[in-house]
Formats: sequence, structure tokens, C-alpha cells
Amino acid sequence: MPKQRKIPLRKCIVCQESAEKKNLFRIVRSPEGEVFLDLTGKKNGRGAYLSKKVDCVRKAQTKNLLSRHLGVPVPEQVFDEMMTYLETHSANDQ
Repeated sequence: MPKQRKIPLRKCIVCQESAEKKNLFRIVRSPEGEVFLDLTGKKNGRGAYLSKKVDCVRKAQTKNLLSRHLGVPVPEQVFDEMMTYLETHSANDQ
């Protein structure tokens, strides 16, 4: 019987729920100070995780949680990318 691989869990900075890494957005601050959405989960830099829920993305945006967590301003484009991802993927789920 093959050995079971450990599933990496991460915690959403908004709702504080732990979930599998693949079910969360990873937002990264690169060593150069750039902030971007990392859908691979493997890019280099300081990461923060958000649940793939519209509520969590909106709350992170309005309360400036990502900026505080990463220590740099987060461009609006990052939030737009997450919302676009949620819109396109929730349409596919139904």
C-alpha cells in the first residue's frame, strides 16, 4: 500500500479557516517588493493565503488585510484577478 502524502494546510488571513493549500489563493510579495497572485503556489517570496470565497476577497480588500500582512501596498489588479478567477471558476462548477 503506498504511503499517504501529507496534504499541506494553510490558514486564510480573513476567516482564519484552515484549508488545503490548493483551495486557497496565495498572494506573494517577491524579494523585489512586487505583489502578485500566485496560482502555482510555488513562487518565491512572502505569501499570504485567502479562501477562494468572494466574501474573503472583499473583506481583505476593504480592511486592507493583505497590505498589512505583506507589509507593502497591494495593487487593485491583484483583487481584480482573484474576482475574475472566482467568477470564471464558479460558472464552471455549476
